[in-house]
Amino acid sequence: MATGEAAMTIFARKNLGMTFALLLLAAPATSAFAAEAAVVIPAPAIDEAAKGSSETAVFAGGCFWGVQAVFQHVKGVKNAVSGYSGGAKETASYETVSLGETGHAEAVEVTFDPHEVSYGTLLQVFFSVAHNPTQLNYQGPDQGTQYRSAIFTASAEQQKVAAAYIAQLDRTGLFHAPIVTKLSKLEGFYPAEKYHQDFLTLNPNHPYIVYNDMPKIDNLKTIFPAAFRANPVLVSKAKT
Repeated sequence: MATGEAAMTIFARKNLGMTFALLLLAAPATSAFAAEAAVVIPAPAIDEAAKGSSETAVFAGGCFWGVQAVFQHVKGVKNAVSGYSGGAKETASYETVSLGETGHAEAVEVTFDPHEVSYGTLLQVFFSVAHNPTQLNYQGPDQGTQYRSAIFTASAEQQKVAAAYIAQLDRTGLFHAPIVTKLSKLEGFYPAEKYHQDFLTLNPNHPYIVYNDMPKIDNLKTIFPAAFRANPVLVSKAKT
C-alpha cells in the first residue's frame, strides 16, 4: 500500500466508493446492486492493418486502476500507464483533475505490438470488460466528467476503426442503452502519480479493487482466454 500523503490522497479519493463497495459486498448476489456482468460482443468488422512493432492507444473508462489492470493482462500489450488526457498539461494532477473542471479524463495509455494484438481487439476488450460504455460521465460509484467513457485516437485510422465499431455495436442491441463513448483526437497524455500505477497488483485486497476491478480480470480471462496472460505487464517493470 502507498504511505504518507499518497495514502491519504487515495483514501480521500475513494472514500465514498469504498463505502459503496463494502455495502455491495455485503449484499446478496441477487441484489439490484450486484456487480454488472461483462457484455459478450463481436469483434470489429474492420480493423487496422499491423504496421511496425509498436503502437499507442489511449482509453478512458472510469477509474484508471481497473482499466490499467485489464490491459496489463492482455497479451501483446507492452505497457499500460494510468494518467490523464483531454486537458492541459498544467492541470494534469490527481488533485486538480478530481475537481472535474479540467477537461481531463482518467485515462490509460496502452503501448502494444500490433502483430500480437490488434487495435480492434483492444477496442473489443475495452467495450466488453474494461468498463460500461453506456454510462455518461460516471462509472459505478465514481461520478464526474473525469470518469467519462472516451477514446483518444492517435491517428485517422484509429478514429475510423473506433467510430465504425461503436456504430456496429449499437446496431447489435447487445447493450441495454446506446454507447456514449466520446472519440477525440489525442492531444496529449500525462502519466498519473506513481502511487496510482500498478494499483490493482499492489493492492489486490483494497475494497474498491475487490468489488469493482477484480471481476474485470476474471471476465477478461473467461471471455478472452486466448488474449489473457496471467502475469501482468507492470509499469514498475517496463523497459525504458
